[in-house]
Amino acid sequence: MRKICFLCTLFFYNATFSQNYDVALINDSLKENANAVKRFEELRVIIKSNSKAIVKHKYVITVLKEAGADLADYHNSYSKLQSLSNISGTLYDAKGKEIKSVKKKDIGDFSAVGDISLMSDGRAKHHNFYYAQYPYTVAYEDEQELDGIFFLPSWNPIELECSVEQSSFIVETPADYVLRFKQIAYTNQPVQSTEKDRKIYNWQVKNLLPVAYEQYQPHWDEINPAVYIAPSLFEIGDYKGEMSSWKNLGLFIKDLNNGRQELPENIKADIHKLTDNVSDNYEKVKLLYAYLQKNTRYISVQIGIGGWQTFDAKYVATKKYGDCKALSNYMVSLLKEMNLPAKYVLVNSGDYRNGLWEDFPSPYFNHAIMCVPLQKDTMWLECTSQTVSAGYMGSFTGNRKVLLIDDDGGHIVRTPTYKAIDNLQLRKVSASINEEGALSAEVDTHYTGIQQDDVHGLMNGATEEEKKKYLNSTLSLPTYSVEKFVYTQTKGLIPTVDEHLSITAPDYATITGKRFFITPNFFNRSASKLEEDKKRKYDIQFFSAYIDVDTIQIKIPVNYTVEAMPKNISLKTAYGNYSINFTVKDNFINVLRKNERNEGRFPKSEYQAIVNYFDEIYKADRGRIVLTKN
Repeated sequence: MRKICFLCTLFFYNATFSQNYDVALINDSLKENANAVKRFEELRVIIKSNSKAIVKHKYVITVLKEAGADLADYHNSYSKLQSLSNISGTLYDAKGKEIKSVKKKDIGDFSAVGDISLMSDGRAKHHNFYYAQYPYTVAYEDEQELDGIFFLPSWNPIELECSVEQSSFIVETPADYVLRFKQIAYTNQPVQSTEKDRKIYNWQVKNLLPVAYEQYQPHWDEINPAVYIAPSLFEIGDYKGEMSSWKNLGLFIKDLNNGRQELPENIKADIHKLTDNVSDNYEKVKLLYAYLQKNTRYISVQIGIGGWQTFDAKYVATKKYGDCKALSNYMVSLLKEMNLPAKYVLVNSGDYRNGLWEDFPSPYFNHAIMCVPLQKDTMWLECTSQTVSAGYMGSFTGNRKVLLIDDDGGHIVRTPTYKAIDNLQLRKVSASINEEGALSAEVDTHYTGIQQDDVHGLMNGATEEEKKKYLNSTLSLPTYSVEKFVYTQTKGLIPTVDEHLSITAPDYATITGKRFFITPNFFNRSASKLEEDKKRKYDIQFFSAYIDVDTIQIKIPVNYTVEAMPKNISLKTAYGNYSINFTVKDNFINVLRKNERNEGRFPKSEYQAIVNYFDEIYKADRGRIVLTKN
């Protein structure tokens, strides 16, 4: 499903709002640690009726250095349901002197969809002055008309490492219109006024210092000021709806897709033949899901209201393709033909993304999935993948609130959460070193749950050459070669992948005279280090839990004794547990490493404790053993 976000972050400024854009006038505190400064912004949404709205957006950005150049880009989209017009822009030098203005011929116009889209009316306009004498200022403005107010723009004034002099969000409505809105990290109420027959809401921020990304910070959209608006009554296309409750929004989606689940007779015959003699409903679902994966593929088809309305089941059956809405609806149709309960589901997808807000019914979704409530548990299905396991959601759609569409409307439910015990990486290394310090190793790794996601993608989405190239760039060794790699996957509610690698590394051990210097944990060293003494602004959040266990055995040449050994370490904290143990016996180095990460959110006051915990792991993972030749 296309994410129907009708506005980009950057829009346009009108020359009639001209003022002095001399960079010297910017307060020094706003320039410190900033790549750019948002000098002025006004996003104005004028709601005319339940079916019409005008969106006007103006902004001025001063780019201080090359790292902020992307913020000088103009990019906005349009389609059958949203026009785009009155584009203008101006470039100013460091003193605020006008250099150049936008010409119509300079504005690029291109398809707003990628190669996976077969049909779409989505297009975009783009412009860039390509000016590189820093600092400089760009000012832009444009206007859009929305044919339908199902999805309204949001205000997100802050950009990463960009300070804000002034930004405002103004919403105009008819006097009797009830505007619904949700504020994030904005404590004041909007300033409200009335002009003739119009009600006006105004949100504003001034002199915001630049925001830098912090490792393990919470979701961006919950820690920075933002305002989201949504209608109650709305019209889009030829459809009318109401979304003051999740139930009513669900009823609209249900009505939008009514009559689109009829299957062709040949498909009915196929699936009856496949499942009629199967008594277990769980097995039936697995068989039908495999049938979907074998006989369809994902392609986006988005025209007009098609961003929300599915193509019917007969279309998918005939064409053998569909987008997430169409494939999910098709799977619902297959299951219902077999008298199995099946529900269409809307989700805000993406790794570590938030789900819906329970207190703010609104259409902030970008994907469709489906589920089957069975007697013992609910089975969730991602219908756009031809390789993922039935019932598995992963980090892309797992662990979040979603909207389930039923006959009586929408219901908030939660997709599966994957705990540490579900997300394993169990590795066994059997290796040997010769007297020249060269290493040869056989490495067997068992991945489960979220920890198998990337490996699953490598298995199913990369060529043999791409796999080899990737594997030869990931280990903590100066030089090495992956001589052999084999993958085996096992499907299930918690899928697994088994990986076997044969590795050679000619310069593994460092030799100085009679001494061998060996770092035995060569496969799974922590790369996480946090800045010391950093004044933390946000809480620390770990979005997923996992467990790593590494068992390493390395055979060393005879006639060598231990001169120095790293200390064994065991750490137990609220953030996770870690231990590593080293032994040398009978010409074998043995290492047992366990690292367990806990999911959770921790106050910024604990930042230094987390820094210390990460540092201890980082150092322990690089512990060296020194051997001396007898």
